[in-house]
Amino acid sequence: MPVATPSQYAAMLDAAQQGDYAFPAINVTSLVTINAALKAFADKRSDGIIQVSLGAGAFASGLNLADNVLGAIVLAEATHRLADHHDILVGLHTDHCQPDKVDSFLRPLIAATAQRREAGHGNLFQSHMLDASELPLEENMALSRDVLAECAAQEIILEVEAGVVGGEEDGIDNTDMPAEKLYTSAQDMLYVHQQLEGLGRYLFAATFGNVHGHYKPGVVQLRPDILRDGQAAVIAEHGDGARFDLVFHGGSGTPVDQIRETLEYGVVKMNIDTDTQYAFTRPVVDHLMKNYDGVLKIDGEIGVKKAYDPRSYLKAAETGVAERLSAACDDLLSSGKTLAGQV
Repeated sequence: MPVATPSQYAAMLDAAQQGDYAFPAINVTSLVTINAALKAFADKRSDGIIQVSLGAGAFASGLNLADNVLGAIVLAEATHRLADHHDILVGLHTDHCQPDKVDSFLRPLIAATAQRREAGHGNLFQSHMLDASELPLEENMALSRDVLAECAAQEIILEVEAGVVGGEEDGIDNTDMPAEKLYTSAQDMLYVHQQLEGLGRYLFAATFGNVHGHYKPGVVQLRPDILRDGQAAVIAEHGDGARFDLVFHGGSGTPVDQIRETLEYGVVKMNIDTDTQYAFTRPVVDHLMKNYDGVLKIDGEIGVKKAYDPRSYLKAAETGVAERLSAACDDLLSSGKTLAGQV
């Protein structure tokens, strides 16, 4: 199936909300990670979300260019071509764009979708994330309103964030963030709804102690009840139609029982990056250590071409990522629930 159309993507989110499951959203950086994601989703008969960060875009464009917009377009276009050959639906999404990058990253990608639509083609990306959580909430929502209107005009869904995800990811360092900033209040969730209602469809990353990275048990204090109480407050005041499509950031390493609890409260998308990065690197290291004399030309020897051929260990990396993402499909209860051929 091709990458989801706007209506198919909306149907995916609706089905997840109604069925109490969520989609794994994996950050990709290369053809290897794209193929790993598509393999996992196809193997598990799960729809899913493939996302690109600013750093991934810069990386994908090469060292000489480091152009995050060009790289994001290249990764998206590759996904469109490859997804055609898998019988599942995927959405393309961009991750964490800060306010000072809106004009240089987000708006050029919205324009790229507009150009595709004018040419009779589908959207380049189905959704984007504006992470304006560094701003006071009023300023955050003012910018979110502007960008949401631009996205809605192209049938793009916008992900917004209120509260701050701790830890460090892709150059965004919130490791010293005060603990209270990691939890979005019910009042803030009400305010987000009031500010964005009627402007277009959006996803909401409300924070409940989430931290990017992977930590030993007990270090991260997740409070899924934050999501429960915020949803209840919004529904009580505005009706069931106001229920948020919530996003779980920092999902790597989270116990399955806590993941499943968030599904009951409206989480339809969980970002997974740290775990899949490790799943990529672990088999590569294993290959290099087991074939040390082959991958290196030691003491004047010639090595073993099959051992240092990058395909030998990148295939293992693809398999490792696919296996970890497959487990995420099971954890999030999306396995076997593809809408391909139904919408």
